[in-house]
Amino acid sequence: MMPFTDEDLRPPVSSIIESKVAPMLARDGGAIELLDIKDGRVFVQLQGACVGCSASGSTLKYVVEKELKAAIHPDLEIVNVPQGMENKLEEI
Repeated sequence: MMPFTDEDLRPPVSSIIESKVAPMLARDGGAIELLDIKDGRVFVQLQGACVGCSASGSTLKYVVEKELKAAIHPDLEIVNVPQGMENKLEEI
């Protein structure tokens, strides 16, 4: 069980994404946006060169999720939101 509320998670998750993940993706022409956090699930959307990149799934799992789990809580889960699904997170 997650010992934090979704509101508690937003500042540290946002900080890690902005300071560590986004600059790394930007070097390859990509970007990432934090859309929401619900029940310990971090909803992000990959953008730019990351869209359609064959390594994007590995990047999310082994870079972004690993960083968030190590820094915040091991039960966090990262979810990539496909283009056009931003308003349908409950369906993902």
